[in-house]
Amino acid sequence: MKTINEINEKIKQGKAVVVTAEEMIDIVRDKGVKKAAEQVDVVTTGTFGPMCSSGLFVNVGHSKPRIKLGGGTCYLNDVPCYAGLAAVDIYVGATAIPDDDPRNKVYPAHSRTAAAT
Repeated sequence: MKTINEINEKIKQGKAVVVTAEEMIDIVRDKGVKKAAEQVDVVTTGTFGPMCSSGLFVNVGHSKPRIKLGGGTCYLNDVPCYAGLAAVDIYVGATAIPDDDPRNKVYPAHSRTAAAT
């Protein structure tokens, strides 16, 4: 079993074996889990769209007088954000939507502004 320090050292030396998640499937299929784990150091994953764990941390800075956002939920443009991290830090989930968003309850969802034009 490789340690994180060993893998980091291989990365620094340019000797790490890096594959995509898609490539790893074939390597495991061909060599088995144990051999694949011995051969591969890093498996990369990525997306160009928001996923369930994607989001943004925002530090809004201290105002005068000082404020504390913490304790639960705050809103940015009607989108709920988590504010229980630190005094002026919030987390906005990439898939968060306003509480009154139709969530495509009526398909296809039409906005009121689009219907007016």
